[in-house]
Amino acid sequence: MTMDVTKILELQEWLIAGGLDGVDESALMRGTCERLQAAGMQLWRGVVAAEYLHPTIEGHFFEWRRLRADVDGREFDRDEQADRSEEWLQSPYYHLHQVKERRLRRRLGDGTHRPGQFPVIDKLMGEGATDYLAYVIPFTDSARTSDTDALYSSWSTDRPEGFTEDEIAILDRIVPTLALVLRNRSMAKTATNVLSVYLGNDAGARVLGGQIERGKTEKIRAVLWYSDLAGFTRIVDSAPYEQIVPLLNDYADCQVNAIHGRGGQVLKFMGDGLLAIFRGDSDADACHLALEAADDAFRRLGDVNRDRTEKALPTTRFYLGLHLGTVLYGNIGTQERLDFTVVGQAVNEASRIQALCKSVDRNVILSAGFARAATRSSNRLVSLGRYALRGVRQAQELFTLDEYAPS
Repeated sequence: MTMDVTKILELQEWLIAGGLDGVDESALMRGTCERLQAAGMQLWRGVVAAEYLHPTIEGHFFEWRRLRADVDGREFDRDEQADRSEEWLQSPYYHLHQVKERRLRRRLGDGTHRPGQFPVIDKLMGEGATDYLAYVIPFTDSARTSDTDALYSSWSTDRPEGFTEDEIAILDRIVPTLALVLRNRSMAKTATNVLSVYLGNDAGARVLGGQIERGKTEKIRAVLWYSDLAGFTRIVDSAPYEQIVPLLNDYADCQVNAIHGRGGQVLKFMGDGLLAIFRGDSDADACHLALEAADDAFRRLGDVNRDRTEKALPTTRFYLGLHLGTVLYGNIGTQERLDFTVVGQAVNEASRIQALCKSVDRNVILSAGFARAATRSSNRLVSLGRYALRGVRQAQELFTLDEYAPS
């Protein structure tokens, strides 16, 4: 069957338009394969894969098969990829990297396919493929994340005589276009992921949405979560150096997962400390969310400490100050280095409240403003009396929760 050149040109136009319109990768892959079929190519399978700039995800993979209803889209986390290193070393893609070529072809019956050379091709041939093309389109722009940052793609047919020379020429033209479009989609996701990871979901979305002007802030009402680890200096002085970062990660996990689980935003890590905010439809809602997150975080803390004790690792707990107030939320810093965070007297008060935890031997201290607004939990609050906070004009009554007393 002769390939319809008009349909191929339409496919390239559709790909570019889809990339500009933000069509997701699965739909782009499915549309590409279906349009190649409609143009006359007896396509049996198509695959695209690429690395992914993400703290836990190594890459993503999309596979189309003619007899399957939809594209199989998967992500591979970094630990999983480490376990698949042998598979990578035996892959056609690794071979192409080593010989610095962009395309590899293996076809049944012409002497190019040698069983045992590439296990994945052996598997596909056993399932019915007769011809296999692999492409590696390297990305060499300034956003390149590694030496292997590229679009990996393979295409198979089950036509007895394999791909025609015209079909291979078509794939030679389509695959780079597909690489460019998917690169655009990947970069958009990368920007979202990186900003979310380093700034938080809300702050990251605001920055990506154009809120990058220095000094541009918004006055908001929020609960401030200010915490740090008890006895961290002592642990650093006594624990082996290689245990310090895993310890920080363990105790950050139990707080951050709880905060995010109740809609809170972690704004920054400060050594062993953490600053987060909660917002709600009302002050009472924000306080309720913060207390639910605190309950969850302390449950997680117990699990972390049991696990670390079993492994003979140092354990600790965290001190938490919760305060309700009005703050400025936005870009603060210099022209060269901005921080998207909160500032204001309420932030200072939250810090001072948290700093009292050690001296009054309480894991959690709540401000008077927080206590007044936390109407759903008033039966849980216990007064600690009035305290003068450094840098705050008037002494104020502080509160705690009995169930969080030190053990």
